[in-house]
Amino acid sequence: MNITTPMADIVSLQDFYRDIGFVDENELKAILPSGINKEIGHFNVFNTQCVRKDVKKTKVMPYNRRTYYKISLINGHNRAEYADKIIEIKKHGLLFASPKVPYHYVPQDEKQSGYFCIFTSEFMASSRVALDDLPIFKAGGYPIFQLNTTQVKELNALFEKMFAELASDYPFKYDLLRNYVLELIHYGQKLQPNIASYTQHNATTRVAGLFVELLERQFPITSPTQQLELRTAKDYAERLAIHVNHLNKVLKENTGKTTTDVISGRIAQEARLLLKQTDWNISEIAYSLGFEEVAHFSNFFKKQSGFSPLSFRA
Repeated sequence: MNITTPMADIVSLQDFYRDIGFVDENELKAILPSGINKEIGHFNVFNTQCVRKDVKKTKVMPYNRRTYYKISLINGHNRAEYADKIIEIKKHGLLFASPKVPYHYVPQDEKQSGYFCIFTSEFMASSRVALDDLPIFKAGGYPIFQLNTTQVKELNALFEKMFAELASDYPFKYDLLRNYVLELIHYGQKLQPNIASYTQHNATTRVAGLFVELLERQFPITSPTQQLELRTAKDYAERLAIHVNHLNKVLKENTGKTTTDVISGRIAQEARLLLKQTDWNISEIAYSLGFEEVAHFSNFFKKQSGFSPLSFRA
């Protein structure tokens, strides 16, 4: 548990540990030490039933901007929502979550058990595996698999190996743990998803909601070196694993606006805040909002607000 993590990951990992009950700052420092080493990353493994008792087992796990990957062995009735898909887990499931694909995980009863591990891309870097290029983590895939009793026993054994190794004094234990993570990934990629369990119930409402979450998670802009990751309608459609025309149709039905209109309105809102509340120059603001040229930003802002950036700031 003394493995370090890069600064860019700490906030999300701290939030994760607080969410599962680690609220004491000394505990957080022990789990996420201040010595930063980008080459090592972060790994941990949990038994669901050993997570703090004051954390409800039926807590909904909404999409957020995770900077870590998560693999979960789930025992219990659950529902996972990926964009326009709903995946029902009746008894046992294996779930793969990446930082780039939004999903909602909703327990359907209080009888929940299982294991899960979390890890950052830096932790797996030495394995020379590009996680986002793997089928199991690609947008548009179905990263939840129903399991039979034999498969559950095999995966239980693998997670138990992780626990034993993490607690050991073996000097190369993290190399072995990377191998266990890869074994989990390959195990999932060999499974066939239960396509019949995907439904379209309330798909448009869910897609619209996930789009708004993705959009809002990019704000506020807090540094002139920060830049919007998702900028166009195509960017959002790819992240949601749906066609851009479908996303436009959904937003038109729900908001009366196109995807581009909604994105532009939100960027203009952030631009107004940055112009009034920061001392960043126009070039810095333009860059942070995804504009390669200041002139492009100026034209955009004037079209949205009726003012040039300089006259609005005055």
